[in-house]
Amino acid sequence: MKSIRLKPGKEKSLLRGHPWVFDGAVGKGSADPGETVRVESADGQFLAWGACSPSSRIRVRVWSFEPDQRIDADFLRERLRQSIALRTGWQIASDGVRLVHAESDGLPGLIVDRYGDTLVAQFGATGVERFKPVIADALLSLTGCERLYERSDTSARQLEGLAPATGWLRGSGPTELVLTEHHWRLGLDIALGHKTGFYLDQRDSRLACHQWVRQLGARSVLNCFSYTGGFTVAALHAGAQEVVSIDSSGPALARLQANVALNGFDATRAPVLDADVNRSLRDCLAQGRRFDAIVLDPPKLAPTVAHAERAARAYKDLNRLGLQLLNPGGVLFTFSCSGGIGVELFQKIVASAGTDAGVDGAIVQRLGGAPDHPMTLRFPEGEYLKGLAIVRKS
Repeated sequence: MKSIRLKPGKEKSLLRGHPWVFDGAVGKGSADPGETVRVESADGQFLAWGACSPSSRIRVRVWSFEPDQRIDADFLRERLRQSIALRTGWQIASDGVRLVHAESDGLPGLIVDRYGDTLVAQFGATGVERFKPVIADALLSLTGCERLYERSDTSARQLEGLAPATGWLRGSGPTELVLTEHHWRLGLDIALGHKTGFYLDQRDSRLACHQWVRQLGARSVLNCFSYTGGFTVAALHAGAQEVVSIDSSGPALARLQANVALNGFDATRAPVLDADVNRSLRDCLAQGRRFDAIVLDPPKLAPTVAHAERAARAYKDLNRLGLQLLNPGGVLFTFSCSGGIGVELFQKIVASAGTDAGVDGAIVQRLGGAPDHPMTLRFPEGEYLKGLAIVRKS
């Protein structure tokens, strides 16, 4: 068994149970990509078993902190069983569920989502890549599903020195599916859609949008960075008379229009703009348009803390425009999925945007990833999605 020995004083995070070892903490030792290594302190004391990623800044991703643990097929099957069992019995109002959430479920780099009888997996690190056939077989056995599609095409995989990989790992069939969620249905494509085909993490936020739009009697809604229209459909179901959706992806907007039709709504109630969101918000402001509810759900702007300062300016400008376009008594749903922007910083950014806009607001709900996207006490990086529902007071 190969070993990775840390520099003096670099064992503290592992002793706290954090699952990453960065390259700067490594004193000596290496291994092949995905190979299991024994991680030791500078004086040779056992710290953890982990998967080596020689091309990544995250040099080791921890499998286990137990000295007698064997990292093999039985270990992986048990971790998968525990992860799936954790979600069993939960009242999730959808047939789209996240079954494995990477480090938060003790399976670093592995994402598994279930859409009805179809599984979609992302293998984002060398450790799970090395065990891919074992993991695939175990997933089918544990879930009873017969189809498993791979969507290992994220930028994180490139940082691990791995080439993109997509396609059917087990079984075959159509990649266009229909998801039932809360009061509505949503079409998706697991081969071409973002992430594993859809943003399951926003499930509860879409329900919150539905509830607030209905409660406030919002008639006009603006959905920015709308993607395939989850928030659009939720607002229409809540009784909004018009939901304007903006995105710069023509295919996503075509899927949005299909989802509007799938739920039986008149297309005239859901106009779309294939355009830049920031420019469109400025145009709306110049035209004197106002809305009763606005959704701001931009893509990741700060993947790491190093990008936070520039991203903060972009988030602030976006929220300033959103607050200015909101009618008094209206509600803004604003989100950040940037790992480099923490919850506290995001709220400060939005507060500063309100000051610049001359708008006061009440935070009526804090939003985040759905419960099947957990974070652990020892891995706060798992909380990437954060959001606020703000009712404009002035």
